[in-house]
Amino acid sequence: MRRRALTEGSIISSLLTLAVPIILANILQTAYQLTDTFWVGRLGAEAVASISLCFPVLFLLISLGAGIVISGTILVAQYTGRDDKRAADHVAGQTLVMMLLASGIVSIVGYILTPFFIKLMGADDGVTVDAIAYLRISLAGLAFVFGYFVFQALMRGVGDVKTPLYIVLGAVLLNVIIDPMFIFGWGVLPAMGVKGAAYATIISQGLAAVLGILLLFSGRYGIHLRLAALRPDISLVMRMFRLGVPSSLEQSARAVAFMILTALVSSFGTKTIAAYGIGTRLLSFIILPSLGLSMATTTLIGQNMGAGKLARAESIARTATLGAFLILTGLGVVFFVFAPTLVRTFIPGNPDVIAAGVAFVRAMAFTFGLIGVQQVLTGVFRGCGDTVIAMVIAIISLWVLRFPLAYILSKHTPLGENGIWWAFPISNILAAATTGIWFLRGSWKKRNAIEEFGILEKVAKEAIVEGGFD
Repeated sequence: MRRRALTEGSIISSLLTLAVPIILANILQTAYQLTDTFWVGRLGAEAVASISLCFPVLFLLISLGAGIVISGTILVAQYTGRDDKRAADHVAGQTLVMMLLASGIVSIVGYILTPFFIKLMGADDGVTVDAIAYLRISLAGLAFVFGYFVFQALMRGVGDVKTPLYIVLGAVLLNVIIDPMFIFGWGVLPAMGVKGAAYATIISQGLAAVLGILLLFSGRYGIHLRLAALRPDISLVMRMFRLGVPSSLEQSARAVAFMILTALVSSFGTKTIAAYGIGTRLLSFIILPSLGLSMATTTLIGQNMGAGKLARAESIARTATLGAFLILTGLGVVFFVFAPTLVRTFIPGNPDVIAAGVAFVRAMAFTFGLIGVQQVLTGVFRGCGDTVIAMVIAIISLWVLRFPLAYILSKHTPLGENGIWWAFPISNILAAATTGIWFLRGSWKKRNAIEEFGILEKVAKEAIVEGGFD
């Protein structure tokens, strides 16, 4: 029933059915950091600084896994659209194998390099010890984060986005409850301070990951994992890795670019840092719906390409792009009009920061719709299996356009800090134009991931039969 709904019927209905739960789940995922920051804030400024330094590093390392798992979403979506459940199940098993391997490598390397990362972020002596402890504990539980990514990605591939939403909601609520218990102590549980926040997050994420994997093994949610399917299919894993690496590099490039841009902003002093922080937090409210629409588009394009419905896939791409542009442009108008109120909510009573924050928000506001265009069209490219062009566009947007523009306009023109603000809308316009031109070329319509994996069909089917699927 679910598969038919995505390859037939109303495109708008299918988009909303997928996008809304994804957006809500993304919002809930950010609640982990907010919860830790809220409770750790009760320990003082140094404690908050220690975990704040860890977030960019964790974002970078987690981005590696989040990108790689995209290959599982693409292939499962296309096999689901083709109604080849056995191949989808086989890919699901190999996705889990691939992610367990990736999490082990990233955890070990990250654990060893933790002191280097913390020093690189410019940590003061007063926060170094707690920062290293928090980051190392978080890295020890990275397998849970990656494991949940697998569950979420595979469910998205078959079109089930509600089940992951319910699980992440439960995990966040659990984290809200146990965070203060581990940080401040409760009964026989000793107070662990900053380390307690990391332990609480690992426990809640671990339970979410285990529950998600168990649901996959139950076979009641579109994917049916079996132990035999976890036997490594090296040739398939290598091809999936090649498909997923561009997305991983894309996510990592974004993480590093934001870290470097933050360093540029810091050179203009506290007022600019505060304005930038407020502006980017407000921008995150725009990024979440655009990402949700992008992920929904990837699933819809994947299933319809797998079903051979190219005309419907093209209609989906155009509908999603227009919808994202109109919705986010409307939000841009709201943000432009109410920018002073929105910025003042974060930092009342500081006219200089409010003025700078308003200038930043208003500079970006009317190009919010173009952010949606770029995100949705890259979702189209991923859905058909062209992860390389999605990566190239992201690198162009951030490294070729935004950061160089921000540096030149702020350091070599009279604009000063305003040059950083204007780099955002200019790069949004140019990146959206580049993405749109590539889309109109139509080369994406000739891509099909499962057809390109065709040389492995015989190998995969033999593995399925030997694993007891028949």
